[in-house]
Amino acid sequence: MIVDERMRTYINSLDMGNTPFLEELEQYAIRERVPIIRREMQSFIKMFLAVNRPKRILEVGTAIGFSTLLMCEYGPEDLEIVTIENYEKRIPIAKENFRRAGREAQITLLEGDAGQILKELEDSFDMIFMDAAKGQYINWLPDVMRLMKNGGVLISDNVLQEGDIIESHYLVERRNRTIYKRMREYLYELKHNPSLITSIIPLGDGVTVSVKQE
Repeated sequence: MIVDERMRTYINSLDMGNTPFLEELEQYAIRERVPIIRREMQSFIKMFLAVNRPKRILEVGTAIGFSTLLMCEYGPEDLEIVTIENYEKRIPIAKENFRRAGREAQITLLEGDAGQILKELEDSFDMIFMDAAKGQYINWLPDVMRLMKNGGVLISDNVLQEGDIIESHYLVERRNRTIYKRMREYLYELKHNPSLITSIIPLGDGVTVSVKQE
């Protein structure tokens, strides 16, 4: 945990929640143990969409479509989202949720390995939201930057690994060491790449916001 639990609980207690459909979807995710963005991250995304008003978003990691639909609901009316998912069992659930929400026309779901799909994409995006395999962020970054418009924003979720990111390599469980190493490389690159201005925020499980300089 990177933020005091009492503080997090208090902040989240002030939240007014989302639409009934999104609330239903969040409860489904909790019951089925599907990872979705946390309450504090939901608030951050809604605020960011209100300020930035992106027209085209690329999302890496759809799961059951919760964050996709949150961005549709709180983004501009003419928002278009391209979202990528590789887990076959969740793809039909996401598609059904898009249909039930009446958002199919706004969303393009690309099925398959994100690393391969990113290499094949040619469009440019105002915003890219990374919320998939954390150990792959560093590998995807070159294509992600190619797909970002000048002035575009990259938001990456779950970058602080419940605080493990600041621990010694030897204190991290062996099975997590590869992700730990790659995430530290990713954060270093975001902060040192001359084409990016990045802020690392201890929100939820850590989020970075990077702006591509013109």
